Amino acid sequence: MKTDVKNDTGVEAVIEDSPYAHNAERTSRTIKLYAFFISLVFLAVSPLAAWYSGESEFFESLRRILTSPSELVTDYFALGGLGSAFFNAAVCGLACNFIIFISRVKANATTLAGYLLVIAHCFYGLNFINMWPPFFGVLVYCGVMKKPFRENVHISFFSTALAPFVGDMLFRYSIGTFNADQTRVTVEGIIMAALFGLAVGFVVPALLPGTTKMHRGYNMYKAGLAIGILGIFIYAFMYRTLGVAEPAKIIIENPRYYAMPYAYRGFMNCFFALFFAANIAVGFFMNGRSFKDYGNLIKSTGYGTDFTDRFGMPLCFINIGVYGFCILAYLNIVFVLPTLLGLPVGDGFTGATVGVTFAALTFAADGQHPRNVYPIALGYTLLFTLTYLICILSKFEMTWSLSTQSYMNGLAFATGLCPFAGKYGVKVGVLAGFVCAIICTSTAAMHGGFVLYNGGFTAGLTALFLLPVLDFYKVKPKYDDDV
Repeated sequence: MKTDVKNDTGVEAVIEDSPYAHNAERTSRTIKLYAFFISLVFLAVSPLAAWYSGESEFFESLRRILTSPSELVTDYFALGGLGSAFFNAAVCGLACNFIIFISRVKANATTLAGYLLVIAHCFYGLNFINMWPPFFGVLVYCGVMKKPFRENVHISFFSTALAPFVGDMLFRYSIGTFNADQTRVTVEGIIMAALFGLAVGFVVPALLPGTTKMHRGYNMYKAGLAIGILGIFIYAFMYRTLGVAEPAKIIIENPRYYAMPYAYRGFMNCFFALFFAANIAVGFFMNGRSFKDYGNLIKSTGYGTDFTDRFGMPLCFINIGVYGFCILAYLNIVFVLPTLLGLPVGDGFTGATVGVTFAALTFAADGQHPRNVYPIALGYTLLFTLTYLICILSKFEMTWSLSTQSYMNGLAFATGLCPFAGKYGVKVGVLAGFVCAIICTSTAAMHGGFVLYNGGFTAGLTALFLLPVLDFYKVKPKYDDDV
């Protein structure tokens, strides 16, 4: 079977469909197996990671991860350890695999995106304890509203972005203080966390459709805007309205870890290189031992395009691998750039950096690819260059670099603005990245750091800013996908 499509130059091309394309059942099965495979990889890597990092008190490290309030950005490599962070991601991933299995959901690109966001945040804010109340809240919502849970599995995954509120209610808010060396839980805290989960389960499904219409699909991390807005209201009520003292930043004592300039650079480079290479190899063999039609995939605008349906899972695997290597190359460049330029040295492969590397891959099967993402990265680079020049001319001190944690986190989620580059072209894509980079360090204060999708929230605000401006000046999309 052949499909006629137009590439972004308007020239017609012919794509011979992969045997895996347009087969929902086969795609669903492949996505489920892929998600299960990732969880097993984390599980297998955790003892190796513990050995590599010398993590002798594994279970004590895991306890600290599970009983931490975990607002942004709580580095689980520092709070716990390399092995325990991977183990936390493994058990949370397996829990998601179990939910996917028992719900009998027809897994698609959105299901995969939800799963990837869960495991991504398991390195810096989400754990096996604080993830459950939002899950059960969505389950109760489905029961009360008589909606099939299998059609809302992705919403339950997205709702875990509010998990830091759960951790705070359980281990600090109802107690008054937090001590990382001693786990304390109150009945009041448990009740608050349960009620919070129920509230989230009913509110998030109601907010998602409206906020998606607001940014018209130009922010791929569409749940980020909805959950960010909800997080602002919850944070304002819990602390400002009720007059409760805001939580103090958790001080983590881990001098050996902080002494490493690029954290676990060697280990994580090897891990990601093997992981991305495996994706390319699997996709290559599933695609008839070829990269055929990958060129057509990266010509897609990425706007409202489900790659699993249009191109098939083999090409999605190839895209995950190729796109992943691009992210890995970018990270390694920005790690060493501050040293070369004499700027403040940022962070390396912290838990947050590892997490956002997976987060940046979230929609690699649903619209993201290197060609429509690189303009967003150029926007971040443009802001950095402009700031650097201003600081030199004005003799200001440059206080950040592209390897500063908040900017690495911000760019990972700013990739969700790739439809701007795909539809409007490179210049608008660069502008989207530039605007997003300006505000990415300010939005966490709006919700107190309790929303794990802060980057998706920032991208949503960027879309809300850009779309009216583009409309007002009658800037029309240049490219389209003829599907």
